[in-house]
Amino acid sequence: MPSSRIVTGDCVEELAKLPAGSVDLVFADPPYNLQLQGDLKRPDDSHVDAVTDDWDKFASFETYDAFTRGWLKACKRVLKPAGTIWVIGSYHNIFRVGAIMQDLGFWILNDVIWRKSNPMPNFRGRRFTNAHETMIWASRDADAKGYTFNYEVLKAGNEDIQVRSDWTLPLCTGEERLKGKDGKKLHPTQKPEALLARVILSSSRPDDLVLDPFNGTGTTGAVARHLGRRYIGIERDPAYAKAAEKRIAAVKPLEAPTLAPFMTAREAPRVPFNALIERGLISPGAKLTDAKKRHEALVRADGAVSFGDNVGSIHKMGAMAQGLEACNGWTFWHVETSKGLQLIDELRAKIRAEMDV
Repeated sequence: MPSSRIVTGDCVEELAKLPAGSVDLVFADPPYNLQLQGDLKRPDDSHVDAVTDDWDKFASFETYDAFTRGWLKACKRVLKPAGTIWVIGSYHNIFRVGAIMQDLGFWILNDVIWRKSNPMPNFRGRRFTNAHETMIWASRDADAKGYTFNYEVLKAGNEDIQVRSDWTLPLCTGEERLKGKDGKKLHPTQKPEALLARVILSSSRPDDLVLDPFNGTGTTGAVARHLGRRYIGIERDPAYAKAAEKRIAAVKPLEAPTLAPFMTAREAPRVPFNALIERGLISPGAKLTDAKKRHEALVRADGAVSFGDNVGSIHKMGAMAQGLEACNGWTFWHVETSKGLQLIDELRAKIRAEMDV
């Protein structure tokens, strides 16, 4: 299978052709069922280019619910046990979608608010400006284990602060917006690439298979390809599909080093303190100290350390030195070198680098 492909057809029918349990991540931007009645106009009587396409029109809520249940069941079948799904919507449909997801056994992990920094105003002046959309992020099942959430790398890119569930990003505008020969926007609800990048980076890994059952003009596919993910998009409108194919083909994937998985402390191979002694990185008899040289411990030949009359691990002795219940000795103790104090965790990192090679 090519790394990126678009299938033209009905999403439920095409999803049935895919192997069960084959997709790592689904991003779905289904019709919102906006229920617009007639043209939307500004106060100066000019026309607003809103969503009036037939694909967003449904005879009733019951019809929309049946449609939603059908494509969600099809997506659940192709998701891997540890796969996750994102669904974006507005107040018109997201509550109905969320309820149906729960009915089908999906387990909601988060609802994420996309706060638009440049929203369209409410021209009639009868409601608040609709300045956000909601995304539901869910695992395939309630007991799903091992789903991808790149918590550490997201936090690292956010100045070591946990990323919140409200994301402020602008609407798709400028050169990013695809336009037809008439100069008008090709698709009325094209999502910004920055939004898809955050979704894909948060909940998938390089070479994972990303699926968008409502491909549109291919924003998900373009971002997936750029980030080194494989991609399948399903689109029933041939014109949209053709534009998306051209767009995705022009995308150049990032170089491998910029996409290398972020190894968390939990995922890193275990290195005992004694390994530092065996490798000659620390010698028996060496003195360990904290960053401010307030406490001192002695390295023993057996890999334990002594602090006063007490003997134990780097963690227990670190905790004792501080009067705490627990301590990460790797980030507490330092060793004196010709270049000054060095954190023993940096010595452990050298061994891990060798193991990785």
